[in-house]
Amino acid sequence: MDEQAESWRPISANLFPPRAVDPDLVEAGRRLFAREARFAAGVSEPSGFPPERLSEIAFAGRSNVGKSSLVNALTGRRMLARISNTPGRTRQINFFDLGGRLILVDLPGYGYADAPKTAIKAWNGLVRRYLRTRAALRRVCVLIDARHGIKEVDRPLMAMLDDAGVSYQIVLTKSDKVDAGELTRVIERVSAELASHAAACPEVHLTSAVARRGIAELHETLGGLALPSEPQR
Repeated sequence: MDEQAESWRPISANLFPPRAVDPDLVEAGRRLFAREARFAAGVSEPSGFPPERLSEIAFAGRSNVGKSSLVNALTGRRMLARISNTPGRTRQINFFDLGGRLILVDLPGYGYADAPKTAIKAWNGLVRRYLRTRAALRRVCVLIDARHGIKEVDRPLMAMLDDAGVSYQIVLTKSDKVDAGELTRVIERVSAELASHAAACPEVHLTSAVARRGIAELHETLGGLALPSEPQR
């Protein structure tokens, strides 16, 4: 692309550090995520993992971080991933086929204490097995509440992803609930911590499912991991 075309790319404040976004890639990502999103499998045991046909993007985060709301906002479906005010509602790994080009994976929320210890152990073991063995996994979006930043409960997951060499992206949720000054401080703390994590992408996404903030930028980033569309004939 020539320099003149590059200069027309808008700078996005929903990314940190801010950078130019490519409108063509944003549109390609939007069209991808507008495709039919079909529930493919709900897995509670490693033996139930579906065949690895397509690249997979997983969404992980502590309970009540807004994971289901973000997945629904990305796909434009209100009820693709179930939303609940009760933390710990998702108790299995859910796979969604996005138009035969990409698999979205909704992982159980972690950090939920009001459940039997045996159940929590089983959920954690299932997630660890998935993250450490899934060859099709291209990226994990680790969702962090923008009101709090990275908490101690998030760090074991980040360390495990580093150890496994699984690329992950920090996505701040609920950014509409934080004033500009505090949001800047949270972003700076998150970015500084990421510098010591080998598998973490340095770019931080700011999102709000309610305000639809940062959805276009995630479309651009994640759309690049999908199976290319068939050429027009």
